[in-house]
Amino acid sequence: MGDAIGYVRVSTGKQADEGVSLANQRQKVEAYATMKGFRLVDIIEDSAKSGTVPLESRDGGQRLIEALENGSHVIALKLDRLFRDAADALIQTREWDKADVSLHLVDMGGSAIDTSSAMGRMFLTMLAGFAEFERNMIVERTVSALQYKKRNGEVYSALPLGYADEGGKLIPLDDELRVVAEIRSMHKDGLSLHKIAADLNGRGITGKRGGKFFASTVRAILGNDIHFGLERAMDAYKARFNEGATVATWTGTES
Repeated sequence: MGDAIGYVRVSTGKQADEGVSLANQRQKVEAYATMKGFRLVDIIEDSAKSGTVPLESRDGGQRLIEALENGSHVIALKLDRLFRDAADALIQTREWDKADVSLHLVDMGGSAIDTSSAMGRMFLTMLAGFAEFERNMIVERTVSALQYKKRNGEVYSALPLGYADEGGKLIPLDDELRVVAEIRSMHKDGLSLHKIAADLNGRGITGKRGGKFFASTVRAILGNDIHFGLERAMDAYKARFNEGATVATWTGTES
């Protein structure tokens, strides 16, 4: 019934090293090809490659696209092994339709999908939409969880400049928060990100891990809403901090 190329992918190095997920995908792809009577020309794999990377930007994905010929078939375990979102899936499969290339998804809720039929293409369109909806819901829940941790002063990710980790709680560090307040003050005064970084580096001020400041570092600090409460410190900083100032006194939160 024609030639087919299989595609398998895992997201993490650990999975790739263990080979469990790849082996499982290969086994199912091979079994499906045998069942359909396809000649399985190759199984292309992408190890430790995130699904957020477009198919054509992956090493294995590029090989897959280049290897396909008119009338051939692509076999993958699930939709998310191939595509990053619904738009990616529909654009690529539309191109494959024009080249008479059919996509076969082996395990979609216990059933296989074959886009060589109108019914298969319809199901693919629906599933791509649902897959993107689920991915977006996960992103929303993750963002919501991070915001909750921020609001409650909990460690939520890599420690931001100005805070230390004490038992999972964010503890203010006076010296670092003064640097943050000065960064925000300079930005408010109109200095560019590059000039702010150069000023800090020129005075020997280091970042969270002891490294230099870059425009990207300054941008991340300015964009982190955990620092938005320092707005009140900007004008006060222009007059310079008193030697004995604490976070409470110079942010105006001292009781």
